[in-house]
Amino acid sequence: MALRKKIAFLGTGNMAEALVKGLLRAGTADAEEIVCTEPRADRREEIGKRYGVRCIASNVEAAEEADILVLSVKPQTIDVLLDEIAPAIDHHKLVVSIAAGVPISAIARKLGAGVRIVRTMPNTPALVGAGATALARGAHATEEDLLQAKALFESVGTTVLVEEHQLDAVTGLSGSGPAYVFLAIEALADGGVKVGLARPVAMALAAQTVMGAAKLVLETGEHPGRLKDQVTSPGGTAIAGVHALELGGLRAALMAAVEAATDRSHELGEKAASKKD
Repeated sequence: MALRKKIAFLGTGNMAEALVKGLLRAGTADAEEIVCTEPRADRREEIGKRYGVRCIASNVEAAEEADILVLSVKPQTIDVLLDEIAPAIDHHKLVVSIAAGVPISAIARKLGAGVRIVRTMPNTPALVGAGATALARGAHATEEDLLQAKALFESVGTTVLVEEHQLDAVTGLSGSGPAYVFLAIEALADGGVKVGLARPVAMALAAQTVMGAAKLVLETGEHPGRLKDQVTSPGGTAIAGVHALELGGLRAALMAAVEAATDRSHELGEKAASKKD
């Protein structure tokens, strides 16, 4: 879906850069339709040269000229950004937020009633075009707004639609999930080293195995339990390994990790929602 809209990325960190790269690669937007903001001159020059987009220092200027604004600053600095751009926002603009833990109500409080807002929770694999992004529509955002926001994030992976109250759970699962998987890859590689493999070999095999297993789940549509059963032959090696994982409480540990991250996301969101202007 080609957006044919002027898109402003307010803040050009890793995630915003991944989106710019994805939009250009997918043909969802052309370079002349994208403007980025960045306070550091060297970073502005870097982004401009790398992608052929305009990269400027002024958030207000970018907000004034854009149809779609992507709030891509850290949650700690979003209040300053919102105060800065509020005079430039009207009901004709779509505001898309990737600021983790910042509720739609907190954004609307700064930008004014009736602003069209879509809040999202992407994850870091978007940097390699394999992201998972959940989107929640604000009360004033339209179906067309949602489609446009989806097009942004489908340029760097897959998307799902959720209610805003479910974004804490999304944060606990896919937002924080890459950290759990990186830990699993590291542990698998350590296991390979323990039984005699060179570390580069063990790391390559561990990472490719995780990627391949995930691809099997996504492309076959099979339940992971069924795929596991296909690997674990009677009295074989895999069932011995699975037994060791069950003894170690792998399932419970992963479930607890998702729950703990979800609870923390909820705490941070409540803190952001209760802040006074």
